[in-house]
Amino acid sequence: MSCTDDREEHRRAVKDFVTLVEKHWDGILAWHKTHLSNGLLEGINSLIQAAKARARGYRNKNKMITIVYLTAPKLHLPTLTNPTPAYMTSR
Repeated sequence: MSCTDDREEHRRAVKDFVTLVEKHWDGILAWHKTHLSNGLLEGINSLIQAAKARARGYRNKNKMITIVYLTAPKLHLPTLTNPTPAYMTSR
């Protein structure tokens, strides 16, 4: 590899990085303002996708929700005395 090839590769990597930052700029600013992450939502979504894969064939929404709670046992079930799950309460 010549020095010119190295520079071109470096220039391309920097350009890709700038494009990535520009694409996600609004999200970057939002994080700096709020310091909130969507990691919890991504984790819950992953669990729900796993439940959907397990529950294929279930056409009833209530059965699907039951499978989600069985797949994700650490999620706090809503109850009559506490109808809002813990992950939906404000901090």
